[in-house]
Amino acid sequence: MKRFFERFHQGHRTLAWPNQPVALHARFRGMPVLEASKCQANCSACVETCPTGAVSSAPLKIDLGKCLFCPNCSQACPTQVITFSNDFRLAARTREALVIGDHAFERAEALGEKLRKLLGRSLKLRQVCAGGCNACEGELNVTGTVVFDVGRFGVQFVASPRHADGIVVTGPVSRNMESAMRATYAAVPRPKIVIAYGACAISGGPFIDSPDCRNGIPSDIPVDLFLPGCPPHPMVFLDGILRLLGRLPREQSEHRGHESSLLPARPATAGAGRAAERPRPWRRPDSCSDPGRR
Repeated sequence: MKRFFERFHQGHRTLAWPNQPVALHARFRGMPVLEASKCQANCSACVETCPTGAVSSAPLKIDLGKCLFCPNCSQACPTQVITFSNDFRLAARTREALVIGDHAFERAEALGEKLRKLLGRSLKLRQVCAGGCNACEGELNVTGTVVFDVGRFGVQFVASPRHADGIVVTGPVSRNMESAMRATYAAVPRPKIVIAYGACAISGGPFIDSPDCRNGIPSDIPVDLFLPGCPPHPMVFLDGILRLLGRLPREQSEHRGHESSLLPARPATAGAGRAAERPRPWRRPDSCSDPGRR
């Protein structure tokens, strides 16, 4: 009984996103903001301090596929040329789009109309841990909790690749896991999608150029969605998946033709909403309640 009252006290915990904006913690580091005009001459502090070589100069660019979203570059720069925003919209469809500079970031576009009709309302994914440290795997687990609840969008993780519509790869694809990842990919029926989740799966991350890793998903396997981060926030996954399926509300997407809403509007008062939605209980007719049987 105590647990029941505690759960009732907590109330509705699932985020109202995408119908309503979500505010992440101030410490969350999202899309980098570059102000190249502040760069000092002959200064390469941000380039030298980057552990994965994600930052390059002349012109100033950041490869989100390699970026660990650590604060090294922003702390090393004396003029604060690089800062991190709270923007979690980091998903991209191509590897080249992850390299940002003085141009606008090209966010992920939706799949073709045929694939959207096939996968848009029911997407089954098989997660493949290809030598990861378990951070990305943990964040993927969080997407299924009551707060994010990716299942409300029809997205589910399954145990068998033969029941899946695609795979989500985490980790730098170590030599020992490469064959297992390829076998899993081959077992998924066509048409299928591939999602690179995290810096390791995209470029190798902190293990880049290690002789024991493949620097992420091999180039002969086509990737449909890149989700950068180390590890990516669950909101990065939700945003990327819904962009891929073309299911973001119109005001949150740059692309036309998307649905205007995903979730029904919540009632003004929780009690009134529950009273309106609760079906009337069925009662067995008897001599007291059924005048026709008297």
